[in-house]
Amino acid sequence: MEFQPNLHILLAAPRGFCAGVDRAIQIVERALEKYGAPVYVRHEIVHNKYVVESLRAKGAVFVEELEEISQDGQPVIFSAHGVPKSVPEAAAQREMFYIDATCPLVSKVHKEAERHFREGRQIILIGHAGHPEVIGTMGQLPEGAVLLVETLADVAGLSVSDPSRLSYCTQTTLSVDDTAEIVCALQEKYPLIAGPSREDICYATTNRQEAVKQIAARCDMVLVIGAPNSSNSNRLVEVAKSYGCAQAYLIRDAEDLAELDLRPVRTLGLTAGASAPEVLVTSVIDRLRQASPVTVEEVTLAQEHVVFNIPRILREAEEHTIKTGEAA
Repeated sequence: MEFQPNLHILLAAPRGFCAGVDRAIQIVERALEKYGAPVYVRHEIVHNKYVVESLRAKGAVFVEELEEISQDGQPVIFSAHGVPKSVPEAAAQREMFYIDATCPLVSKVHKEAERHFREGRQIILIGHAGHPEVIGTMGQLPEGAVLLVETLADVAGLSVSDPSRLSYCTQTTLSVDDTAEIVCALQEKYPLIAGPSREDICYATTNRQEAVKQIAARCDMVLVIGAPNSSNSNRLVEVAKSYGCAQAYLIRDAEDLAELDLRPVRTLGLTAGASAPEVLVTSVIDRLRQASPVTVEEVTLAQEHVVFNIPRILREAEEHTIKTGEAA
C-alpha cells in the first residue's frame, strides 16, 4: 500500500455506533449473560459483519426466520431495524420467549404510522424498498395502508385514495437532503398532507451526515467504514460526493485499503456508519501508520449523549447481579 508521505487524516465526529445500535448489542450480550447460549437473533442484529461475528463467538445464533429455531426455551431477539407485527405474533403462537431490540427511534415511526392510520389517513413512507426497517414499518399496518416512495419520480407517479387524508413518514437512515426534496414534492402535490410531529430521520444519521459535510471539500478522498447493506453508511458516501469529494468509498475494514489507490491522496477523510464499531476505525488508522507516518485531526460537529434503556427484563437481571455482588 503506497500513499503520500505525511498523509493527513480528517476524522469526522460524531461517527460509528449510535444509541440504538449500542442498545441492540447490549441486549444480545445481556441476554447471553442471563440465559446462556444459545441466544437466537432474527436477522443481523445490526448491519455489520464484525459485530455479528463477535456476538456469534459469544454464543448468539443468527437465523433468517423463526422456523429455524428449535423449541428449547431460549430467547430470540428481533433486530434493531424493527419487524412486521406478524413476527412477534408468530413467536407468541409458538410460545417463544422473545425480546425486541428495535431502536426506539424506529418504534417512534411505527407509532406515528399507526396513529395516522387510526385517524383515517393513508400513509406514504419515504424509504428504500427491501430494507429491513421499511419492511418492518410497512408491516405495522394492513396491506395497502402504506405506499412506499423512493424518488421524486415515484412521487410524480403516485396515486392515492384521498388527497385530503394523507400523512408521510420516513426511514430513519436516509439522506437528509434527498428526503427534504421528496417531502417538498409531496407537500407541493398534496398540500394537506400531514407530517411527523418530529423529524423521523434520526439524530445519529443527521449528525454523521453533517460531520461529513464539514470535511468533504477539504479531502482528496473520503472513506466510510460500514457494511455494504448499511443504509446510513451508503448515504454517507453519497453525502461526501455531493459536498465536494468525488473520491468517496465504502470500506468494510482495514483489509479493503489494499483495493484503493491512495497515492494521489494528501488529505483523507474518515468516518464510520452507525453500525460500525470504533475498533474498525482504529484498525484503519493503524494500518495506514504501518505504511508511513500520518497525522490525524478530529473534526467534531457535535457531542452525542443519547442513551436508550435496555428492556426491563434485562435491567432487572443486571440490578440483581449488582445487589448480589454488593451483599457478598
